[in-house]
Amino acid sequence: MDQRAEIPLAFRPLPEDEMQSRAASFRALMAARRTVRDFSDRPVPRALIEDCVMAAASAPSGANQQPWTFACISNPDVKRRIRAAAEEEERSFYAGRASDEWLRALAPLGTDADKPFLETAPWLIAVFGQRWGVAPDGSRVKHYYMPESVGIATGFLIAALHGAGLATLTHTPSPMGFLNAICGRPDNEKALILLVAGYPAEGATVPDIRRKALDDVTVWI
Repeated sequence: MDQRAEIPLAFRPLPEDEMQSRAASFRALMAARRTVRDFSDRPVPRALIEDCVMAAASAPSGANQQPWTFACISNPDVKRRIRAAAEEEERSFYAGRASDEWLRALAPLGTDADKPFLETAPWLIAVFGQRWGVAPDGSRVKHYYMPESVGIATGFLIAALHGAGLATLTHTPSPMGFLNAICGRPDNEKALILLVAGYPAEGATVPDIRRKALDDVTVWI
């Protein structure tokens, strides 16, 4: 077996009081994060998006294969095409489901087939998972734990955008194959999430919801 190259770990231990302070500060930062559906068209610099995407690309992945592609879209014409395709898919999906319990649960969150934010927000980030890689000779390379890896990276991305001062919305039209065509992505990539990013519109509101308490989401063993 070939020996892998190793380098020293860059790790600086912190005093426990600083660790607790950092943990509490990050918890408060993320607790203030809310999904936004009313976006401003205020521009966001590309460099800011680049830093957030590269933070996402630092996420752990199965066998370090980094099986993700982030298609970052600011072109108005492309955003318009994405909105039209997404709304068509959503209307088809909602058709005949008006009595579904699931749809009734979504109603208070403002979820429907109309998606103006896909045009208004300055950036859309289509997150693709690479179902397999391609070797230099054109053969397929098996990717391990792609959905889990891309899910972790997307969490990093949302946290980075929120930490930078932007609002986000995770949008998952069903099906999402149209994103491959619009973004020019190959067959080995699967669109998993369409992330909307930008500033909230002036006077934007969000649903009055509560998050589960510690005892509701943890088991200590």
